[in-house]
Amino acid sequence: MLSPKRTKYRKKQRGRISGKATRNNKISFGDFGLISLEKKWITNRQIEAARVAMTRHIKREGKVWIRIFPDVPYTKKPAETRMGKGKGNLEYWVAVVKPGTIMFEIAGIPRELAGDAMRLASSKLPVKTKFVVRRDLEQK
Repeated sequence: MLSPKRTKYRKKQRGRISGKATRNNKISFGDFGLISLEKKWITNRQIEAARVAMTRHIKREGKVWIRIFPDVPYTKKPAETRMGKGKGNLEYWVAVVKPGTIMFEIAGIPRELAGDAMRLASSKLPVKTKFVVRRDLEQK
């Protein structure tokens, strides 16, 4: 599973997700991408499930880039616990995804195969997504 090697603080406040992605919103490495249309937290397990679905479908051909990383700790208090007594224990890590964030990229495979692989990956994620192609490929 994806998680940071080390962090400055073990627990963090949740905050709010606002606005659209200003970073990580263009295809930089591959030819095809999967872009988020909603704001959500995506867990390390969801990212891994999407990656496995994608790489299995393309039969490990081409190259896959994961453009999001779960670096925000998610804490939770145990069930049936009274309020107070401090913040809960770390449960898992999440990646903050805003609308317009490129989450995955693929290169080195045909467009149809890439579209099918991204559709499978999209079904593992809790956000609405869109399959996008690098602009210079669309013009040809």
